[in-house]
Amino acid sequence: MLIMEAPESMAVGEADAPRPEDTFEAMGRYNHDLVEAGVLLAVEGLAPSAEGFAVTHDGETASVTDGPFAEAKELVAGFWILEVGSREEAVQWAKRCPIGPGVRLSVRRIAEMSEFEDVAAAEVLDAEATLRRRIAERDQA
Repeated sequence: MLIMEAPESMAVGEADAPRPEDTFEAMGRYNHDLVEAGVLLAVEGLAPSAEGFAVTHDGETASVTDGPFAEAKELVAGFWILEVGSREEAVQWAKRCPIGPGVRLSVRRIAEMSEFEDVAAAEVLDAEATLRRRIAERDQA
């Protein structure tokens, strides 16, 4: 998963954030290349933080804080989910992403359910597998 983190002043949709058209064109070409290579599973840009909220939990109760998130130095501005064959391939795609100066692209591997076999009960893992099958069937319908 490629996670685009931008300073609030640069995140599209945030207050006074620039919207250079060439950035959108470059992102469009990048996304096209990902599709053509057969590695793109999902891609989305996120709405401004003013439209969002954060939920924190103290162990007993949950509290909701509405955006914008003034205390945040960087905001998640969008993401890509790729299916690649190796870390090296992920590095190459991440390097090609036209994020521009001041923007950070964090790359994280999405864990496989089998990696939780030592920490989650078998029935929990089975229930999760059932949910994932239902999602895949819904997407194919």
